[in-house]
Amino acid sequence: MARRTTANLIENGAADAVDPAQQFLRLMSHEMRTPLNGVIGMINLLQNTPLNGAQRAYAETARQSAEHLLGLVNDLLDYARLEAHALEFDLVPVDLEGLVRGVAELLSPRAHDKGLEIVWSVAADTPDILADEGRLRQVLFNLAGNAVKFTENGGVRISVECADTDPNRPRLAFIVDDTGPGVAPEARDRIFEEFGHADSSDAVRHDGAGLGLAVVRKLAAAMDGTVQVEDRPDGPGARFRFIAPFDVVAAPRGRPLEGQTVAVRSPHPFILSAAVEQIAASGGLVAADAPVALIDHASAPKAGLAPHPETGRAIILLKPSERDLIARYRSAGFHGYLIKPLRRASLVERVLAAVGNVASEAAAPAPSPEDDRVAPARFAGTRVLLAEDNPVGALLARTLLRREGCVVETAATGAEAVEAVSRARYDLVFMDMRMPGMDGPAAARAIRAAGDSTPILALTANAFAEDRRACLEAGMNDHLVKPLDAASLRAALARWTNADGHAKVG
Repeated sequence: MARRTTANLIENGAADAVDPAQQFLRLMSHEMRTPLNGVIGMINLLQNTPLNGAQRAYAETARQSAEHLLGLVNDLLDYARLEAHALEFDLVPVDLEGLVRGVAELLSPRAHDKGLEIVWSVAADTPDILADEGRLRQVLFNLAGNAVKFTENGGVRISVECADTDPNRPRLAFIVDDTGPGVAPEARDRIFEEFGHADSSDAVRHDGAGLGLAVVRKLAAAMDGTVQVEDRPDGPGARFRFIAPFDVVAAPRGRPLEGQTVAVRSPHPFILSAAVEQIAASGGLVAADAPVALIDHASAPKAGLAPHPETGRAIILLKPSERDLIARYRSAGFHGYLIKPLRRASLVERVLAAVGNVASEAAAPAPSPEDDRVAPARFAGTRVLLAEDNPVGALLARTLLRREGCVVETAATGAEAVEAVSRARYDLVFMDMRMPGMDGPAAARAIRAAGDSTPILALTANAFAEDRRACLEAGMNDHLVKPLDAASLRAALARWTNADGHAKVG
């Protein structure tokens, strides 16, 4: 059961009075998101059409500017909410690995576009916890996103470890390291202040208003925690550390690589350390002469992708954009691949498959499943009902769904969605939260009351805990945050559709 707590962030106890100006700001921030989401979505569609070099550069600049503006609106909304009233926490069991991995994967396209590596790890003795998952994700996303923004070379690392040994309510440390310029000692308090920057030129150079870290500090205080910045101990760059106490809901994870040794080869220290920690968290050991080696593409032979001396026991590490190299590495004798940032479950599966192949060369190993970040989409014939009243939002979602092979029907109101589900069968329903008349949650409740169990995914501009709770309480299964993009949509389709049981078009 979820447990709610309230943390009062208003000085002098003025929790009951809502500043009209801040209430207006919150309302206008919501209204501004809709056209901004439309702008970003349409630019993304434009970038997938034939463009010459100059047009592509213009479109990319427009997309970056629109995303910056949306980020600023989101920061203003978050800050207004934190300043205006008591903050409610929705405490649920949190899968720390899933949370940290999700943040890293969400930021990986931005990091890879800059030539950066982004990695994550959760220490072996770290338990799952009771927390507000949305607020915790917001803290990590702001810290790691800030690191990606200010880092020009190298990478960003997100890690979690126990800061003390209390078995019932340990303090956990969420650490973000980067290889950026670092933060001068005299600026380390100022950057957590409203509109604060380490340097007066930062707001211009990095398109920031200085609200993101102020929001992080307020959220950290609300969780009885602290956030600070210091020099990265292993080299140039900054280390941001958020520490807070949490209730434990599960014991530390299993050790499926117990007794196994693995070699790791990468020229990038973050890739190396994260892989080593994920192997250790799985019970394995790292040794140079191990029977199975994880080899970063950056350190693999480049000329013709020649076989490595560890042929048959080597696993190549690739970015999603390097997916075209998978077949060539396999033909060169590599046993399989892993996509960066690494997933611990995939690492374990690939290593155990390679170990099995080494132990019995005569037995053909079972094929490893394709990583969904590089696997081709297979959703042809999937029937989708899209309930969205905004024409631009509907065009974007419909276009992306049809590119995945889906058969799409549309509804402009919640009442139309309920009527459509009553007369036809769908594999999936995408439901906008805010529609005229019957809104998304009301429509979902009506569908569930009629006994229909079709998966319903909310489309919302907000990622707050109360929005997620409203979706689930209405009977929805999941939610996607606007603006929609192809990767998140494809992942949602993979989670909630059954390729062998599509609804029949009729």
